[in-house]
Amino acid sequence: MVIDDSNTIRRSAEIFLVQAGCQVVLAEDGFDALAKIADHLPDVIFCDIMMPRLDGYQTCSLIKKNPRFKATPVIMLSSKDGLFDRARGRMVGSDQYLTKPFTKDSLLQTVADFAPPAAARS
Repeated sequence: MVIDDSNTIRRSAEIFLVQAGCQVVLAEDGFDALAKIADHLPDVIFCDIMMPRLDGYQTCSLIKKNPRFKATPVIMLSSKDGLFDRARGRMVGSDQYLTKPFTKDSLLQTVADFAPPAAARS
């Protein structure tokens, strides 16, 4: 799942992931994502930090507080690469931090690191 309010980022991530054989669910913001997570049960969630209504930290925290999704890896996406931002991401339960603009290789490596082997092939 890719959660980002930027259509460009969502589409770029989708193209990279689909070319690698992944199934992708897109969400425009945290509320949209929370509505879709239970239906799609993503193996990995990429979550932008700066979004309207519900930011990435709040979204990640809500995902991780749900026992059903606590083990689902959440990777924060941000154009900010500060220590504070990374620490705050860890505090709400994120598993990794990926700086935008990300590359195809960094995105796919993150999926390989966190997705179950079957998910990387399906």
